Amino acid sequence: MDIAWGILLPAATVFCLGAISPGPSLLVVLRNTLIGGRTRGIACALGHGFGFGLYALCAVFGLIYLLEEHPSVFQTLQILGALLLIYYGYSLWKNDSFQSDSDVPQSNQKGWMEGFAIAFFNPKIALFLVAVLAQVLESDMNLESKLAVGFVGMIIDTTWYLIVAIVLTGSTFLEFIQNNSQQIYKMTACVLWLFAISVVWAL
Repeated sequence: MDIAWGILLPAATVFCLGAISPGPSLLVVLRNTLIGGRTRGIACALGHGFGFGLYALCAVFGLIYLLEEHPSVFQTLQILGALLLIYYGYSLWKNDSFQSDSDVPQSNQKGWMEGFAIAFFNPKIALFLVAVLAQVLESDMNLESKLAVGFVGMIIDTTWYLIVAIVLTGSTFLEFIQNNSQQIYKMTACVLWLFAISVVWAL
């Protein structure tokens, strides 16, 4: 298998830097770990990694073309992402107490779906992927190299958020967050709303 390592390595480096940057994705993974425990946090991390990886594959195989030739598609994606952030902010703001719903049958499924949605419908990730991949992709890349770029992005993103979910659980930091959950939820909601406003403002 002939993989273009000269493209894969710089892409992997930027994927790592993007993953550890604080943003709405981190907040969603933390929230799911808080309300559902380690299992739901892991499910959310896996969902986010899958969504990010799928997005990376789409970018490699045609997202750049869509953005250049069909800007209305990207604008629709931005609007969906902004609406999603507003919804998450509202959900956080309405929390009146810290509760664990780890015993709810579909809580882990909800965690996975939230992780996937915040990754796949986040316009910031779309911009990030296009900006990065446009610098490293080549028109003559073989199929193995294209797939490798997408899967490396998925693995790096999943690994980082698994670390966040697993290390956070049972730590003193988690106890601090639980004791101050209301203030943190409201602060998080404001961050999500501000980010959504910035996306709409830029349209």
